[in-house]
Amino acid sequence: MALLHQATISPTKLELVTDYLDSVPWGGTGEVELIGGYRFDDPAGEVGVEALLASRDGRTLHIPLTYRGTPLAGADEYLISTMAHSVLGDRWIYDAAADPVAVDCFVRAMRGEQPQAELEVRKADGTVVPLDSPVRLQVHGTPGETAALALSDDLASPVSGSAWLVAEWDGGHGVVAALR
Repeated sequence: MALLHQATISPTKLELVTDYLDSVPWGGTGEVELIGGYRFDDPAGEVGVEALLASRDGRTLHIPLTYRGTPLAGADEYLISTMAHSVLGDRWIYDAAADPVAVDCFVRAMRGEQPQAELEVRKADGTVVPLDSPVRLQVHGTPGETAALALSDDLASPVSGSAWLVAEWDGGHGVVAALR
């Protein structure tokens, strides 16, 4: 169960994604529109694992992220940004492809061992309410005994493998990850 907080964050997710896409060769140019996202639960409960889908230049882009309460040792080159969170404090945001917690979550999901996280929001008054995820995941194929994770960036050029993870949202779908 992913517990989201009704909070103020800086930068916002739209600002974070726009700045990140501006910094990568496949990120395109122009206005960014967030489509939605999905989450996985970290079994240890320490790391937020979220992937956002965004539209830019008529393309659908996949941005997998991790949110940490402390820096990830040895991963400075994968640090995307820091974020001030009004409830959780400072967060370090990484490219999920380089975060072992996220990689394990994606692999477990494609092996059928970990479902997509159910979402709940803790409001400012302390009440907790369920939240429907705008993106739903389905696993296709059969992973091999040993397999490497590949994550799609631009869903028009998806990764492939023996098992793949398909994201579906209102108006679209695409392969977001595969085990090779």
